This record gives sequence, C-alpha cells and structure tokens, in this order.
Amino acid sequence: MRRRRMHMSREAQDALLKALQQLREELKTPTEFPAHVLEAAEAAKAAPKLPDKDATDLPLFTIDPPTSKDLDQAMHLERRPGGGYRVYYAIADVAAFVKPGSPLDAEAHDRIETLYFPDLKVPLYPPSISEGPASLLPDQVVPALLWQHDLDAHGGVTGSTVSRAKVRSRAKLDYQGVQQAIDAGTAEEPLALLREIGRLREAVEAARDGISVNLPDQEVTLEDGTFRLSYVAALPVEGWNEQISLMTGMAAAGIMLDGGTGILRTQQEQTDQEVVRRVHGIAKLLGIDWQPGVSYARLVNSLDPTDQKHMAFLSEATVMLLRAEYTTFRDHHLPEHTTHAAIAAPYTSCTAPLRRLVDRYTGELCVAACAGQAPPAWVLDALSCLPCDMARGKGRVADRRAVDLAEAAVLKNRVNEIFNGVIINTDAEDDKPKEGTVHLAEPAVRGRIASGSELVLGANVQAELTRADPLFSGKNKILFKAV
Repeated sequence: MRRRRMHMSREAQDALLKALQQLREELKTPTEFPAHVLEAAEAAKAAPKLPDKDATDLPLFTIDPPTSKDLDQAMHLERRPGGGYRVYYAIADVAAFVKPGSPLDAEAHDRIETLYFPDLKVPLYPPSISEGPASLLPDQVVPALLWQHDLDAHGGVTGSTVSRAKVRSRAKLDYQGVQQAIDAGTAEEPLALLREIGRLREAVEAARDGISVNLPDQEVTLEDGTFRLSYVAALPVEGWNEQISLMTGMAAAGIMLDGGTGILRTQQEQTDQEVVRRVHGIAKLLGIDWQPGVSYARLVNSLDPTDQKHMAFLSEATVMLLRAEYTTFRDHHLPEHTTHAAIAAPYTSCTAPLRRLVDRYTGELCVAACAGQAPPAWVLDALSCLPCDMARGKGRVADRRAVDLAEAAVLKNRVNEIFNGVIINTDAEDDKPKEGTVHLAEPAVRGRIASGSELVLGANVQAELTRADPLFSGKNKILFKAV
C-alpha cells in the first residue's frame, strides 16, 4: 500500500511553519548535514566507481513528481521476439559513492531514510550526491544496478538478473504527463507498454491474493483565513509504476533466498481471532459488505480509497491486521516466515537506495548472487543489525504526525462544535474502554475520543471537539468527547 502523503499550498505552509518546525524538533529531525559529512560527499562526487559494463545505449526514462531530483529508478520496456516482454530497471548505485565506515555511511545509519514533510524533505544523503551524480537524472552517465526481467505474454516473470552498469536516462517524466500521453495514445511504445505490463502485473497480483491500494494524498489549502482539506486520488500510472518496483522486490527476495543470505521485508497477517472479529466489525458498521469466505486481500482490492468510509477502514484495518518487519538470514538458514502478507510473496526493499538505507545492502546481495560471488564482507557485517536500524526509521511517524497537524489546522476554529462520527477503534485491550478513535463523516478526519461510558466499536456517536491545536506538543492534537 503506497504511503499517503500530506501536501500543503504555499500559503498553508507559511501559516503552519511554526507547527511544522516544532514537529521536526519533536522527532529530533536533523535538517542539516555536519560539515565533515558534506566534505565527504564532495570527495565522493569527484571519484565515483563506474562499472565496466556499458548500457548507455538503453533509452531509459524516469517517472517521478515534477520537482523530484533524487531519482532512484529508470526503466525501459520492450516486447520480446516471439512474445512476452523485457523490462530493464536501473536502480541508483549508491555504493559507488558511499564507502563502508565512511562519514556518509555513518550518517546514513543515523538517518535511516528520507523524511517527507509538507514544506520540505530531510534527505538520507547530502543533495550534492543524491540530487547530483548518484541520481538517474537525464543526460548524465551514472553507475547503476541494472535489472533485467523477462516476462511471458501474461505478465509472469520467467527470469530476473541484476548487474552493475553505466547508464544514461533520456527523459525525466512526471505522472500526470505520462498518464495524459498514454490516455491520448501519443506515448511511444516503451512508455505505452507501462500500461500493458502494469495491468498484466495487477492481474498476476490479484491471482495470488496480493493487496495493492493507493490511498489518496491529502492536500491542505488556506482560503480566506480558513484551512480546507481535500483528497487527491492516485493516477492509474502510479499503480503501474509501482508494479515494476514490486516485481523487482519480489525478484530480489527470490535471488537472496536461492543464494542463502539476505534480508526480507516480511509481514504476517494477524491470527488473533479477537482482532479479526474487531476488523470484521469495523467493516460492517462502516457499511462495507464483507461476505463469508472472501479474503481480506480480495475485499481490500474491491474498495474505493476515495470513499471516506472505505479509507477509514483501510487506514485502521491495515494497522490492526498486518505487521511488517525486516528479517535477515545467512548461510542457507532460512527464517520460518519468508513472505509478505499484503504482497502474498517473498519480498524485499531494493528500489529506493537514495531514500532508504536497507536498499543499498539488498542491492549488493543480489549483484553478488547473480555474479556467483560471495556477498561483500561489509554487507555481512551489517546484516544482523539492519532490522533494528530500519525499526528506528521515522518515515511513517512523520507522515502520520504531518496528517494530524494538518487535520488539527482544518478543525482549529471549530472547537466546541459537535460532529457525527463512528468509533473505529477502542483501547479496551489496554483496559481503557472509555477511550478510542473516532472517524468523522465530514470532514473526513479522525481523532482521539473519550467518553463517560464504555465505547462500542463501530457505534455512531456525536463527538464534541475539545481540542484542535497544530502546535500541541505530542500525538493528540485533536481530541473529542462523546456527548
């Protein structure tokens, strides 16, 4: 499920600047790089390791938001003689710039991942590298990990391999422009094939009971002194693009499992029957028809994330039912659990090394395995610590807290008003049955709620807003009481 992002107009950013700065302080976000790290970045820029293999003849292209400069992935799609498809997928080779044990490496292990806030991003690596010679920007020769996926006519993968190569992207495209070109029929075949292959991969995903939901992004604007919240639905091309990344992550997991050493992104579905019962109860009371025998994956894939009630269910059910973690293994001692429940297959993170620490390591493991070589010592030395390192990442917390901040801004002039809502979670399991989470019908926000009596999951309630403060320190910027 794609992470939902919070966007703000320039006017809204300016009005909430103090609250955004406070949020970064609460999360202990390092907004600047130390001088010695910047110096190391400048030195790394001057002498990148360029591989011998030359793939600069491939007409690769990237698809990202228009303002993005840290481009992790580029692709080229083509038909194979006799049927089927070939996908070339170039991933930024961060290890060509970041030496193990260097200041850049140490800083990355502190930061873990790029953090996104509505007004700025806090990068994993200095922009002089991540938005320069390591990025797959057009018309520059850069080192990359070049994946080759062969697919049959139905979108099934028949073979995958990866090796280091020099590449050169030809075009920096954005989602809206690509969607318009594909819909209008003006896209050249390598780009037009993204829809064809993406849809086939979506069908393959559905057949294995995988889950792929693109929640809409939220957007906050400031008009006439009032904050307004709206939703921006994901474009189909974002889902097709995601399928290429998912395919690569599954291929990488398979390569590491075959090689006997690696790190997987595993996710187990909750089996606690009380939790499952509660999730079914949420669905019923939000008006979602979950028929007996229908799997969670099939239900989720049938929902419309632009529907407020469906979105409320997706937000809560995913957290309650699916728990993800990183799992490492060595010397063919495979872990008991190797699959990712939502993807319904073994999977790993490997396609965003400029923005996520672990991807540099998974890329190295796959390159070594495909070359028939032992993994580098620096990768093996770090392997056992990577799950704990990644658990320290603050990306999802930053996303959630930014949403809370924005929703508090939207409601801040409506304290003491009474809203209609549905109880979508309670703290009964923590011996706090009078506290929980309420989802409002309008505007579509959620917040903490307290009651004088025990809250009932799925109950319709009238909720009086008692606090909506973007500057409130801590989690609960929005509070209600049941009336």
